[in-house]
Amino acid sequence: MTWASDRFSSESLGALTEASAAINSTLDLDEVLSRIADGAARVMRAQASSVLLYDRRRNRLIFGAAVGEHGAKLLGRDFDARLGIAGHVLKTGKPENIVEASKHPDFFHGIDEAIQFQTRGLIAAPMIQRSETIGVVEVLNRADGRSFDDTDLELLRVFADLAASGARNAQAHARLKKQNLALRQSLLSDAEVIGTSKPVREMLDLANRVAPTHATVLLAGETGTGKEVLAKHIHRASPRADQAFIAVNCAALPETLLESELFGHEKGSFTGATAQHIGRFELADHGTLFLDEIGDISASTQVKLLRLLQERTFTRVGGNQTLACDVRVIAATNRDLKTAIAEGKFRDDLFYRLNVFPITVPPVRERRADIPLLIEHFVRRAAAELALPIREVSPAARELLQTYDWPGNIRELANILERAVLLCDGPALLPSHLPPEMTGNPERRSSRRNVGLRANERSMILQALKDHHGNQSAAARALDISRDNLRYRIKKYDIAREEMA
Repeated sequence: MTWASDRFSSESLGALTEASAAINSTLDLDEVLSRIADGAARVMRAQASSVLLYDRRRNRLIFGAAVGEHGAKLLGRDFDARLGIAGHVLKTGKPENIVEASKHPDFFHGIDEAIQFQTRGLIAAPMIQRSETIGVVEVLNRADGRSFDDTDLELLRVFADLAASGARNAQAHARLKKQNLALRQSLLSDAEVIGTSKPVREMLDLANRVAPTHATVLLAGETGTGKEVLAKHIHRASPRADQAFIAVNCAALPETLLESELFGHEKGSFTGATAQHIGRFELADHGTLFLDEIGDISASTQVKLLRLLQERTFTRVGGNQTLACDVRVIAATNRDLKTAIAEGKFRDDLFYRLNVFPITVPPVRERRADIPLLIEHFVRRAAAELALPIREVSPAARELLQTYDWPGNIRELANILERAVLLCDGPALLPSHLPPEMTGNPERRSSRRNVGLRANERSMILQALKDHHGNQSAAARALDISRDNLRYRIKKYDIAREEMA
């Protein structure tokens, strides 16, 4: 800073250094902005100063902080970013020294009038970070009554550059906190278990008993029964409720990607690993990791998972550093793991580590008493998500919903009701709004549904893949399912690549 030492006094340099240290000593955005405004006034020996942040989406300048006799009146005020000296500085990216502010054509009188303040002299400098102007620092009226000079302007420019870095870091920190909170809320928003039947009461009793502990839980049940919802319920009732809940569908990822997703990887550990990747276990540290379809993981992944459960340590793929991890694991499966053990497809020692506290999630056909509550819940949810009126369910439609076999369980029920709400134009959901397989005679409804979903599913998937020459993304779109869902079924039905051609 030789050039700065020549240009600025030692007093100014000391004030600049002190202000910069104060600004960068916290990541709280409001505190950073307040320190910028206070530091600017002290460094420039001025009566007042303010920090205006640029809201690019709305093209507005917002008073993030202000010091001076009337500073408190400015907080939160905003105005068109094309107005005023600040607007001009924002546009040009260059500092300005205005000797008689009230006579300048760009001066915006509205702020002075609103807070009953008289601006005489004004200097303003842009806060620029990585070639982007994120705001403007303004300093008003030198305390000794003199006008600001070119040295003051240059000093403010240097100060604004230093302040921009602190403000940008604080903004990024605030954004991450919001994203994290939003992520947790979205993950746990459907954590409510619906039902009062005996099977559900017994299931919840077990869940509530284990929730306050750190014990590993294994949830067993058919596809679509709501195992992830129960896992979220356990997390929310646990001492880890204020930490992350991370879910992984083990069947949706191939072996190489699954290990990377779970444990992370180091840069250069395999082709395409251009940067270090933080795995789900690290993201879930001190929280809960939900491993869905645990019965589908490979033998090598089983070994790594067993080590983690035993020692609470792991290494990233391609790494040699041992990392400690405090994660509560909740696993889920729709497979019979004891049969998989007998067939040599699943390690018995891993099973016993996972099966510390098993809970069975009942299928819908074993909890028919809950169907009316589930109908009401999913109709209301679908109406809210689709921004449509809440519909009544006609007695005839309700009877079909109550007696249907529900091979797809709660997930199928939710999807069918969402479709019905979307199709319904009248005051009530009718049988005509339900799928054809539900509206035949009762003896044939279940068998037709089972044939459609089980016996013919493999051929339907195979045909879609053939129609699109093995292109999984195109086949998934044709089947109206996600690509991950399609890949899971390809693995489930052992569809070989040669068959897809």
